[in-house]
This record gives sequence, C-alpha cells and structure tokens, in this order.
Amino acid sequence: MKNTNLLARSLAAVWHPCTQMKRHESFPLIPVARAQGAWLYDADGKRYLDAVSSWWVNLFGHGEPRIKAAICQQMDSLEHVMLAGFTHQPVVELSERLATLTGLGHAFYGSDGASSIEVSLKMSVHYWRNLGQAEKNRFIYLENSYHGETAGALSVTDVPIFRSAYAPMVRENFCVMNPDARQALAGETAADVAERAIQALAATLDQHHQEIAALIIEPLVQGAAGMAMYDFSYLQKARALCDRYHVHLICDEIAVGFGRTGSMFAYKQANIKPDFLCLSKGITGGFLPLAVVLSRDEIYAAFYHDDIHRAFLHSHSYTGNPLACAAALAVLDIFEKDDVITVNAEKAQHWEAIFAPLAAHPRVKNYRRCGMIWAFDVPDAAPGFAQLFFAAALEQSLLLRPIGNTVYFMPPYCLTDAEAAHLLSGTLAALDVVENVIPEFIDAVVA
Repeated sequence: MKNTNLLARSLAAVWHPCTQMKRHESFPLIPVARAQGAWLYDADGKRYLDAVSSWWVNLFGHGEPRIKAAICQQMDSLEHVMLAGFTHQPVVELSERLATLTGLGHAFYGSDGASSIEVSLKMSVHYWRNLGQAEKNRFIYLENSYHGETAGALSVTDVPIFRSAYAPMVRENFCVMNPDARQALAGETAADVAERAIQALAATLDQHHQEIAALIIEPLVQGAAGMAMYDFSYLQKARALCDRYHVHLICDEIAVGFGRTGSMFAYKQANIKPDFLCLSKGITGGFLPLAVVLSRDEIYAAFYHDDIHRAFLHSHSYTGNPLACAAALAVLDIFEKDDVITVNAEKAQHWEAIFAPLAAHPRVKNYRRCGMIWAFDVPDAAPGFAQLFFAAALEQSLLLRPIGNTVYFMPPYCLTDAEAAHLLSGTLAALDVVENVIPEFIDAVVA
C-alpha cells in the first residue's frame, strides 16, 4: 500500500525526464528505497543490478564510503558560497588537479553536462569575437551525436527525437559523417571508416572554416548513437584539421571520461589535446551534480582584459559548489590510490571472457567493447524493442536501458565477476523473452 501511494504521488507531482508519462498508466515506476555497491533496492526489497551506472554517473558503486566521508567532512565547514568574487579550498584544489591531469587550465564550473557544453560553445564564439573574428560563430558536429538538451547543445545534437520539436529555437550548424565503425563497407576496417569521415570533415572545413568556431565530438564512443565506437585515428586527424583551419576542438567527455574508455580521458588514447574539455557525470562518482570546462591558456588570455565586454559573464548559482568539489576530489583520490585504470583493464579482461556468449548469440550483431563499455545490436527486433527489453531485464533483476536496438553495459567499476555473470545470464534471458514476445506483452509495455 505504501509503495502504491508513493507511485501515485510521484505521477501526480513529478514530471519524469526522458519519459512519455502516459506510459506509466500500464508500466509502473520503480520506487528505489536505497542502493549499495552495484545494486539498487526497491521499497519491497527487490534488487536490481545497476548495469548502466544510473545514467553513466556512478563510477565506484552506490554509497562509496570515501566519497560520502569527503562530503560529510566538507559539510562541517562550508556547504556553498557564490564563486563570483569569492573562492574556496575545494574548488582551487580540484581545478589544480584537473589541470595537472589534462594539461588544460582555468576550470569553469557548471551544474550538469549540458551546461558545460553551453559554456564551451559560448567560450569558443566569444574567443573569436574577442580576436576580431565575430564571423566565426557556427559549429561542426557529427551525425548521431548527442551533447545535451539546452538550446546551444541541441544545435550540435543529431538525435531528432530530442531536437525536432524545438527546431524554431535551434540554430542550424554543420553536420558531418561520423566515424562509427559499424558503417564499414565490405573489406573496410574501422580506420578506413574513420578516414572516410575525415574526408567529409575536411571538405566542410575547407568550404566553411571562415564561419566555423569549433568542431565538437564525443571521443571514441558516441553514447546516444547506440554506443558508436570508432578508431582513435579520427581524433588525431580531426585535431590536425582543426589546427590547419584555425577551428577549436571541443571534446565532450561527459559520458566517456574518468576511465570509461580504458584511459582516464578518451582523447589521451590519440595523444592529442583538445582546446576545450567538457566533464560531468562521473566526476563526483554519482553523488552530486557538477560539470567543468577546461581550456587552453591562450583561450583564457583572450578574455583577460580591462573591458568588461571581453569577460566571460556566464554563470550558475551553484558554480563550483564546495560539496560537489569535495566529492570530485575524493574521486580523484580513489583513482590514484586504487590504481583504478590498471585494475579496470584487468577486470575488463575477466568480464570480456564472461560476456563471450553474447558475441556468439544468433540475434546479436556488432558485439563490441571500448574499455569499460560493452554494446551489441539486435537488428530486426520487435517494435518498441528498447522498452520491451528494459521490462524483461527488470524481471531478471537488471537495470538495462537500451538505446534503440542497442543494448549496452556501462557498469560501476566495483562490479564483481559473480555480478558480471548475473549480468550475462539476465541479458540472455531478456533476449529470449523479447525474441518470443507475445502481442499482449507488447501492448502492455509499449502502450
């Protein structure tokens, strides 16, 4: 009764994100009461393996004690102060440590991934304006890219279901071929696909570079594109083209940063440096909202002036929140003290062996992995596959949220081999359910 009441109250009071609310007439919400490690527990005590890290934010498991302790300790001294005209120890230390890790400086803080994208786009345009090149105010983005749902972020997002309804608000920019390795023609390698995509990028830059401020990309993995993975050579050649045509390179590592692709930051696998780096999601280990944009020193220098109009006046009320910064510092401590990148490489090999039956499954195509991200496609699936599979996975005590016909795993790094085996068996069972789905089940779930 208590759960039923909570669900009714939620439907009456909460507008849930990325949701057609009418679906919850037939497909109930799940009331989560607590979480620990890789598991979520509902109000009845049923547990679900959080195989997507609660929208990719949770790095080390729910309730990680070291992050919790850092937040509690910070609460005893300072919970928040505005960052305009003031500063504090956690934001200074976090900015210094991120600069050391990336070679980029002067961290600018926001509250979420989309806000960091807005900041980077505005910074790029304003930079060129400060240099007397105000005509450089448009952007290049990749097919099927996703960078957030604020107006600027939507202008460089190529997912119609998010963008189309707001077309009157969204400025048109330049969309070019992405290097998704699944586009390989007969005999082509992932590097060949990347080269074709680079040629498309080069053609656009050659024709329009005088009006282009920046190229924005998700390094190595395009998340909302169905975990589209591509060859690192694309990053190297894109960097070279941006240099040649005097265009900024913005790396959106909101989803793929902090070890997800096997390195601390994905762009490092190509041995390049972006002009702007956008970070969020895992930066606080899933505890608190925080986002940051890091930039090259020469970009910061273009804003440093007596004229207020050359200053970057963008702001957020909770910019550089001390509690969130304390959580982020704890995350960096864990990476360092636990040698997370090295340990994750070993874990990924164990889990790759465990997940091997998926690659051989007759319904599975394009099984792939990049670091700690696994994905596969289910072509010719039943209508509403993503919702059907989500429902079937819940019955197997799994939280899996497919993107279209792509099922992916992005688990917290605390996952054990036994939990990975549960993830495999539950996924196989969910595939069987969806493959043999009956019309009545489709109607109940997809309605």
